[in-house]
Amino acid sequence: MLEIKTPDQIAKMREAGLVVARVHQACREAAVVGATTRDLDEAARKVLADAGAKSNFLGYGGFPATICTSVNDVVVHGIPDRETVLKDGDIISIDAGAIVDGWHGDAAFTAFVGEGHAPELHELSRVTEESMWAGIAAVRKGNRLVDISKAIEGYIRRQPRPASGRYGIIEDYGGHGIGSEMHMEPHLLNYVTRKRGKGPKLVPGFCIAIEPMVSLGTAATHVLADDWTVKTDDGSWSSHWEHSVALTEEGPLVLTAVDGGKAKLAEYGVTTAPDPLATA
Repeated sequence: MLEIKTPDQIAKMREAGLVVARVHQACREAAVVGATTRDLDEAARKVLADAGAKSNFLGYGGFPATICTSVNDVVVHGIPDRETVLKDGDIISIDAGAIVDGWHGDAAFTAFVGEGHAPELHELSRVTEESMWAGIAAVRKGNRLVDISKAIEGYIRRQPRPASGRYGIIEDYGGHGIGSEMHMEPHLLNYVTRKRGKGPKLVPGFCIAIEPMVSLGTAATHVLADDWTVKTDDGSWSSHWEHSVALTEEGPLVLTAVDGGKAKLAEYGVTTAPDPLATA
C-alpha cells in the first residue's frame, strides 16, 4: 500500500529535505582534488549533527557510512573510505539522506572534481539531471507512475548520442516512495516496460524519490564483493541525480531543493506548491 502524507507530514519531510540540501552543499565544497571520500562523509556527518538530524544511510541494511560516494564508473552505493582519493578529472555521485522526527529526505547529485573534464561528461550529467526534472514535472494530479518513467526515458532518448554511441539507462536501480521510511512502495523505473503496467494514480500526499542513473555505455551493472558498490559492466562512467518530491493539492514540491523546485519547474510550465516552511 502507498503511504499518503498529510500536509503536516509533508512539512516535516520538507525539514528533512532542507537538511539534505545543506549536506549536499557541504559535500560539494569538500569534493576537491586530494580529498578522500571519507572526508566527504565526515562533512555530511557534521551537517546532520548540527541540524539535530539522523542519517538514514548509516546502518541501513548494514551500510557503513553516512553518504554514498560513487566515483567515475561506480553507479551507486559507493562506500566512503580513506583509500579513495579524488583526482583531477574525476566525477562523483554523492547520495545523501536525513531523518527529522521520523520523516525522511533523500537526494543525489553529480559533482566534477578539478578541471579539464571532457565535454561528453558535462553533457552526461546535464542529460541525467534534466531527465530527472522532466520526471518531476510529470508529478501531477491524475497522472500515473508510468508517466514519470515515460518522461525520464523520453528526455534521454531525445538527446543527441554521445561520442561513445549511446546513453545507458541503468535498469536494476530506480526511484522509490519515501516518507516514514527511506525506501517504500512504489518502485520507480527510469524507463517504460509493459510488464510493469501504468502503476498507481498520483494523488495529493503522494511522495516519491526520482533518481535517474545514466552511463556513457551499457545499462548492465554488477555489484562488488563488498555487497554494495555497483559498477557498470563495461567500465563506462555514469551520472546520478535525485530529488524527493511531494504532490500536494497546489502542485508538486521538491522537498530536497532549496527553492522547492520553483526555478527549474517553471521551465516546464509547472507551478510549485507553496513551501510549508516559508515565513511571511
